[in-house]
Amino acid sequence: MTEILPSYVRGAWWAPDASDATASATEVRDASTGEVVARVSTEGLDLGAVLEYARTTGQASLGELTFHQRAVLLKQMALALTERKAELYELSSRTGATKQDSWVDIDGGIGVLFTYSGKGRRELPNAKVHVDGPVEQLSKDGSFLGRHIHTRLPGVAVQINAFNFPVWGSLEKFAPAFLAGMPTVVKPATPTGYLAEAFVRILVESGLLPDGSLQLVSGSVPDLFDHLRLGDLVAFTGSASTAERLRAHDAVQTGGVRFTSETDSINASVLGADAVAGTPEFDAYVKQLVVEMTTKAGQKCTAIRRAIVPEASVDAVIDAVRARIAERVVVGDPRAEGVTMGPLASIAQRDEVLRQVRRLQESGGELVIGSTDAPAVSLADGTTGEASDGAFVAPMLLRFADAQADALHEVEAFGPVASIVGYGTTAEASALVARGGGSLVTSVATHDPQVAVELASGIAAYNGRVLFLDRDDARSSTGHGSPLPNLVHGGPGRAGGGEELGGIRAVLHHMQRTAVQGSPEMLTALTGVWHAGATARPEGEHPFRKSLTELRLGDQVISASRTVTLDDIETFANFTGDTFYAHMDEEAAAANPFFPGRVAHGYLLVSWAAGLFVDAAPGPVLANYGLENLRFITPVSPGDSIRVELTAKQISPRETDEYGEVRWDAVLKNQDDELVATYDVLTLVAKEREPAAVGV
Repeated sequence: MTEILPSYVRGAWWAPDASDATASATEVRDASTGEVVARVSTEGLDLGAVLEYARTTGQASLGELTFHQRAVLLKQMALALTERKAELYELSSRTGATKQDSWVDIDGGIGVLFTYSGKGRRELPNAKVHVDGPVEQLSKDGSFLGRHIHTRLPGVAVQINAFNFPVWGSLEKFAPAFLAGMPTVVKPATPTGYLAEAFVRILVESGLLPDGSLQLVSGSVPDLFDHLRLGDLVAFTGSASTAERLRAHDAVQTGGVRFTSETDSINASVLGADAVAGTPEFDAYVKQLVVEMTTKAGQKCTAIRRAIVPEASVDAVIDAVRARIAERVVVGDPRAEGVTMGPLASIAQRDEVLRQVRRLQESGGELVIGSTDAPAVSLADGTTGEASDGAFVAPMLLRFADAQADALHEVEAFGPVASIVGYGTTAEASALVARGGGSLVTSVATHDPQVAVELASGIAAYNGRVLFLDRDDARSSTGHGSPLPNLVHGGPGRAGGGEELGGIRAVLHHMQRTAVQGSPEMLTALTGVWHAGATARPEGEHPFRKSLTELRLGDQVISASRTVTLDDIETFANFTGDTFYAHMDEEAAAANPFFPGRVAHGYLLVSWAAGLFVDAAPGPVLANYGLENLRFITPVSPGDSIRVELTAKQISPRETDEYGEVRWDAVLKNQDDELVATYDVLTLVAKEREPAAVGV
């Protein structure tokens, strides 16, 4: 008898006693052959203890790490999975996934880890607190400030995943939670949970997971929500009806548990009126539609369900889709040579898809491509025939003459099924998109910017993402149905109202934004960022002589003054070619409401400032690689003088390099102590004195 699929909980692999699980175990079968792959049961599992282990052990181990340290671990996890992804591909074929489908799921999930590793190191500080937005001055003398910070939630991130993406679906939730410092419990869908178990096993065996940072529950979780509390988070992917039932639980309604969902979505793809047959946009539209119908056998929450095309182009699109399916799509066992579309995930899923197709037909949908009959398929032994134990269906396209038919906009056949309908005006196309009640994504194929603008204004509020496809981006486009870790994934209304991914936005979903108020000294301690008015140390060794390990927040240089002359201004103007009238024409400059007469170039002042604060000898400072937030406040006239105060504002060691980044607060003032300019200087500084040569 096939063994029970184990869970990974409380730092060990666990499975119920065979005697306890016999009656409750669910059999999981190969989607193509019907062979039993695994048995699934959580009989006897203490979910409360699983969650508490995450809140204690997981929180403690992740809390020891900074954002950058977690980011480095994510990259190492991605590499560990990459080394063994052949094992995952082999298992993935049992779910009905072709090699291309598996690439989307497995390599896509690994890519999310790589992306969040890179973004974490580039966009987050090497710290445990994330500062949000600028300082708010709450007193005239600068002694009382306000700021917003993000700190990690104190609980556990529970992810409840759908069957269609057992690897990507888990990793796209896990990566931002891990980067935020929040432990995760993964609950995969039963039909493909064995693939999720395989990637978790690889990560466990890699030794990279901090204790309690990732747990896996293989099977049902009937009393899970009874154990959740304030500080926990649930990320759900699945049906809208299940999401509503979970959202109604007291833990969410009154217990403070965060709940985000990504659910059913009747996504649309609109063909612009300009994209007639023969145009690159028409061809790209048809190609994309067929790809979305057949990738993962149409089992994608982002797949195109409604093809909305100009009435005059409906027949042309149908003909082109039919021809492309005939030419490109081979249905069968993914292990058979030449197969491009595998079965659905299970017999139950196949039967559900056919049931929904019948609903579409009963509501006026005419089946113009494909059939509900069992298709002839390519089998693993090289023959062709019916596979009674496989969950195979053919790609199907239904035509609706009535664009207002309710089923067209409400019924989702979660398989290789789409419907096509015509529209008259662009406004009508927008209205049809909106009838979906909120979608994850809509794509638009047009080369007319005005059509794009009109559609965007009509449909953006109903979608989490809108893709514009034309001849200029058709080859480089990642496609209608591909959520990217850089961009938000989710949608309003029927799509669940949730939001995942979106770069660092997803990390912040696992953190609490809090307004903190206090003195500059206190905010410096709370944020790890020096604030004007906090302790500064202008005395002693020049800060540029200090290595990263020696430098401290508040280390400062106060320069001597330098007087600006008219000759300086003219020399700079002639040398750089910047002869703007404010610098060269006294009468014109005086007529300008911002200047008292001829003034010094702002970039002259910034250049002089560098000369005033720099320590010229070789040392721990390796490079100046930019400045940010530059603002010119008070004009400087001939005869005025400037000085600069440069203060170590933020110190960020790089985990994998022998140097780090230092952000310096630069303030230029004139002889009357008026603020002339402010900006941040960015330098790369060696961690130790006398470093080896480092490339920038």
